[in-house]
Amino acid sequence: MVIGTLADGLARGVESVGDRISETFFEPVIRLGVTGLSRAGKTVFITSLVANLIERGRMSGLAAAAEGRMEAAYLQPQPDDTVPRFDYETHLAALTAAAPHWPESTRSVSELRLSFRVRPTGLLGGLAGPRIVHLDIVDYPGEWLLDLTLMERSYREWSEETLARLDARPGGGDYLRAAAAASGRADWEEPEAKALAEAYTAYLAQARAAGFSDLSPGRFLMPGDLAGSPALTFAPLPPEASPPRRGLWREMERRYDAYKRAVVRPFFREHFARIDRQVVLVDVLGAIHAGPRAVEDLRRTMADILSAFRPGRNDFLRQILRGKRVEKILFAATKADHLHHRQHPRLTAIIEAMMREARERAHFAGAETSALSIAALRATTEETVTHEGEELPCVRGRLLETGRQAVFHPGALPENPADLLAPAREGRAEWLEADFSNMRFAPAPLTLKPGDGPPHIRLDRAAQILFGDRL
Repeated sequence: MVIGTLADGLARGVESVGDRISETFFEPVIRLGVTGLSRAGKTVFITSLVANLIERGRMSGLAAAAEGRMEAAYLQPQPDDTVPRFDYETHLAALTAAAPHWPESTRSVSELRLSFRVRPTGLLGGLAGPRIVHLDIVDYPGEWLLDLTLMERSYREWSEETLARLDARPGGGDYLRAAAAASGRADWEEPEAKALAEAYTAYLAQARAAGFSDLSPGRFLMPGDLAGSPALTFAPLPPEASPPRRGLWREMERRYDAYKRAVVRPFFREHFARIDRQVVLVDVLGAIHAGPRAVEDLRRTMADILSAFRPGRNDFLRQILRGKRVEKILFAATKADHLHHRQHPRLTAIIEAMMREARERAHFAGAETSALSIAALRATTEETVTHEGEELPCVRGRLLETGRQAVFHPGALPENPADLLAPAREGRAEWLEADFSNMRFAPAPLTLKPGDGPPHIRLDRAAQILFGDRL
């Protein structure tokens, strides 16, 4: 059995090296990871990106498209037979219907392969002719990415860190009381463990609704086929000096370790570790609207997320022999269409400041990082409204709740990002000198000309940053 296992591992290793050599020399493959926390817009980003790469009339910021070197782009069967296909056609139909609506959000890992026929630049283009480049887009929930940080934390460490921040969050007090009541239990039954896990999940749901970002374990809010399993039936408990061997604390520790072993590690090995380009979508405006504590929580969460990456340059031998490392990371502040374009530079400056710690860590490891404000699908138009003698830059869109058209002025973002980040770091409960509004817009009905993809803001620049150098 041992020899068989070693032989099987060796065969897989040889096959993997062969695949990498083929990718490097013949038909290069770019594996683009797309992630973001809840409501950041991952599904819309992928759908609009693919639609705009197939119909490239709005992609002037992508050099290969602007120069006319992209001769074709077409969808192919995905290479992974065990990973669900990203349902591009259904999501695009939702966005382009007569009565458009937002598609269903990301609930699990999915994948899509888009292939390009591209002419190389310079003299080589005339001699060699077009070549094929594959873009494998891997979609996964950002909450699952947060779980990778659990690999370096014991159950005791995770419990202490988690319980320390619950008191200031919605629903946290209820769970703290439940955890205190369960502390020190030597005799327990399964319904008690289940009730404790359900109480912790209820807290996570309330914290997410309030705009908080650090909500691990990620599968608790998206359990899928693991719902009800022991690997998802645990919760943080106050530390115990000498917990009984068969007590509740020990059992929660065992299940936490099982979650890391059976859920988190396979995700890293099978999906995340193979990514070489990454975009992290961030709902900065939603966090600002939720208040200073949500902004600080988002900043810390993004720093934790980057610690899960393996950033670094994909040099030739490393790519073939050791697998890929994330070499380019884009932090994109989404929903830029909720602001007038005059505010976009300030939104970009805010995400750059929020991501500074994360970006410095990536730069140290050799990865390129960028920050950008985007809207994968533009749902508004811009207007200037005069109010009490003052001209206000506004946006007009269809409200998600009522379907009515409305003109919206969200308030001016500060010119200096420190005006937001300083109160957030200080732990203030609310903004003292400003009132930031947030509106939920529905997608607008589209009338697309032949050759044009859905309207967007800087999606072409995002594509150039992420994979333009490979086309």
